[in-house]
Amino acid sequence: MFALVQVEDFDQGELYARLKQSADEKACGNTGAIVTFTGLVRDFNNAGDIDGIELEHYPGMTEKALMLLVEQASERFSLNSAGALHRVGRIHNNEQIVWVGVSAPHRQAAFDAACYLMDMLKQSVPLWKKEFKGDKSEWVAAKASDDKAALKWMRKK
Repeated sequence: MFALVQVEDFDQGELYARLKQSADEKACGNTGAIVTFTGLVRDFNNAGDIDGIELEHYPGMTEKALMLLVEQASERFSLNSAGALHRVGRIHNNEQIVWVGVSAPHRQAAFDAACYLMDMLKQSVPLWKKEFKGDKSEWVAAKASDDKAALKWMRKK
């Protein structure tokens, strides 16, 4: 298992290989599914076009919270392995911002765990987002839709 927070872009293939190696070491051939998700920065918001986002975090706390979330997903969905990476700093439109990957004995657990990680990440990992256009920027408030997505996982076990 792993959880990373970094400024630099990432290589999905390297993260997949790391996840698979971790699963192979733990599961001894009992992996039936690997699901990954890569999120990109959108070039718009409700008010129109933007040039990108800037994410701030609390070093140490953010990594710890992300690792705790990965561990919770691993336990909840009986995963063989899991990993997550979130970028911080200034990230432009269409650049990679987040990656999650999970491996499990069965595909449904893998799909559910990947969705859980993404839905819960926005609620449990301390990251603060600004959107920028030109030389102007504005902090982004939490969305009700993100709260709703996290709440559904809190209700079902």
